[in-house]
Amino acid sequence: MEKKILSIVAASFIFFSNILFSADIENDSSVTLSSVTVTSEDSEENKNSYYKLGPTSATRTDTPLLETAQSVQVLTNQVLEDLNVVNLNSSLDYVSGVTRQNNFGGMWDNFSIRGFAGHENSGISLLKNGFADNRAYNAPRDTANIERIEFLKGPSGSLYGNSEPGGTINIVTKQPKFEAENKVEALIGSDDFYRVASDITGPLSDSFAYRLNVAAEKKKSFRDYVESQRFVIAPSFLWELNDTTSISYMGEYIRQEAPLDRGIVAINEDVEKLDPKTFFGNPNDGDMTLQNYTHQLRLEHFFSDSWSAKIGVAYKTGRFNGTGSEVKPFVNVTGDSVKLRTRYRDYNSEDISLQADIKNVSTIKGVKNTLLFGVEAYRYELDSLMYTLNNSVQIDNFNSNPIYTVLARGKGTLSTDKYEEQRGKALFVQDELAFSDSWRLLLGLRYDEIKMDLEDYKKDSSLVQNDYALSPRIGLTYLINPNFSWYVTSGKSFRPNSGVDVNGNSFEAEEGISFETGLKFESSDKEMGATLSIFRIDKENVLTASDPSGSYSIAAGEVRSQGLEFDIGGKITDNIKINANYTFTDTEVTKDAAGAKDYWTGEVVNLEGKALSNIPKHKAGLVLMWEDYLASKGSYGIGTNLIYVGERQGNYIDSFTLPSYVTAGLSSYWQVNKDLKFKLNIENILDKEYIASSYDRSWITPGSPRGFTLSMTYKF
Repeated sequence: MEKKILSIVAASFIFFSNILFSADIENDSSVTLSSVTVTSEDSEENKNSYYKLGPTSATRTDTPLLETAQSVQVLTNQVLEDLNVVNLNSSLDYVSGVTRQNNFGGMWDNFSIRGFAGHENSGISLLKNGFADNRAYNAPRDTANIERIEFLKGPSGSLYGNSEPGGTINIVTKQPKFEAENKVEALIGSDDFYRVASDITGPLSDSFAYRLNVAAEKKKSFRDYVESQRFVIAPSFLWELNDTTSISYMGEYIRQEAPLDRGIVAINEDVEKLDPKTFFGNPNDGDMTLQNYTHQLRLEHFFSDSWSAKIGVAYKTGRFNGTGSEVKPFVNVTGDSVKLRTRYRDYNSEDISLQADIKNVSTIKGVKNTLLFGVEAYRYELDSLMYTLNNSVQIDNFNSNPIYTVLARGKGTLSTDKYEEQRGKALFVQDELAFSDSWRLLLGLRYDEIKMDLEDYKKDSSLVQNDYALSPRIGLTYLINPNFSWYVTSGKSFRPNSGVDVNGNSFEAEEGISFETGLKFESSDKEMGATLSIFRIDKENVLTASDPSGSYSIAAGEVRSQGLEFDIGGKITDNIKINANYTFTDTEVTKDAAGAKDYWTGEVVNLEGKALSNIPKHKAGLVLMWEDYLASKGSYGIGTNLIYVGERQGNYIDSFTLPSYVTAGLSSYWQVNKDLKFKLNIENILDKEYIASSYDRSWITPGSPRGFTLSMTYKF
């Protein structure tokens, strides 16, 4: 297979190069475009801003945000620093259209974009430096080596393959620098939170630079019996072989240990009756362990000012193992006693992928043309082993002081023993045309072939599934003036549905189509940007829930999400920075041929017309920071962050509602001198009780109460 992949790559490069070099291409300097200046990185003045000036991964080229026919929101490193967030999940409230979903008992990141959450076990479409990073089971992402987080709204299937139509997230990691920069950071906070981190970078020679990010963390929780540990080490290097060729490497090891915590339960579907700290698990289970090793190697070469190429390979392994007890899903709790099931899991995964593309920027008959050809291939393997022990623990009197009683012991019986393999390959092409000073046209198309093999050793059965997909995209941008642009775009997405239904049949792939238009703004000084967008997405073959055994899925049929989003970020004045967003999202199931069973009542519920779970109609977020200099040549900043989340449906049959909530926080820092900085952050300062997300009546995640984080950063 590997030889076949390399043959495809080599043949594609030769084929595309011969076609393009033989074209009648004029000198690129013959056309002058009054567009935004393109830079590979943000300017020195812009690097501490809340607005990302440089290009993103939305087009895989150097297209500026103002010219991109897509809503793209970026959480810069400065936003992450000011909020003092240490994981990806803590940043999600500050981007429009992004909402929290079931996070598998705190084991990983899970959220939706524009109403679509992806697979319930692997989550939303997520990339790391352009490589798929959400296959299999992944520990919650840590910000220790994150430079910025790019939210690519709408379908990205024409570039990145199987994905959600609501959007894709690309995590850009910190890159090595040829100027020495070293810092260490220590954090303490509520619930015995302790964390130390270091970021060291610099040159080893004129052509070789390195970077090393390390973090170690230990904390308890406001939840009873919940304590976690995390360790991250991320080395990287950049080797500039000459003026035209470079090799870069990014490595990451992350390990998290924590108990499975499904949250609280609803009493007769009342989500606010229980104390949020009550733990519905077995305190004697111990920790679940998640660990991932990631390696990315990329070669980039510039043949000329017009021609460049990249080739990269990513290799990732993961393991998820341990014992965890949970309330059985899809049951209603009516009294003060509940029985749990205990599961021992041992999941192991391996994922290798290859990407290669070639880009040409030229002018053909007066039209500036940015042409991108690429190929991609991957192989993903997952071994799943699980034992289940039903009725293992009983919890009594949980309304006051829970009493945990062990009813059964042992590992239980084998419930899952599967091997899954996916192999995929793809070809894609994208063309960006600049017809004049004002008009930009984007055309993209990708062809994917995916083969999935599933071996169920427990049932002694096997299944082979093949999926083929064409993912087109078209976008048009009109530059009204140097500060405003209007765009319209449409694209298709697909995502294979792995597994089988209760009858042993495979599912057809999910397919989505999106229509979007919007208005973008960028200030003349490049310190502020804003996007207003309107969208509609239709999707079919959607899997919405699992039956009580957790082994089979239910398809809702077709769903729709439509709404409006607004984001603004950057500097209002020399002293004030802002990051604000608002979202209106209207979701509903538009077709449900078979209905879904409510496993508590036995009733078959028709989902047509019902909203998707955990998706509020209204959501907003705000970060506002005031900064100024001190007479001692230091500086300070003080600000606030506000989050509003509207009412949401609590499960797939809409049998109960999660109430709306507002939380407020405080952010502040004191820059003593150029080397020493202190930060104090207080979250949920009014100590508001709220529900962050739910899966069903029995798995409800309460939000965190008031807490603080104090940090010290020293550069040397």
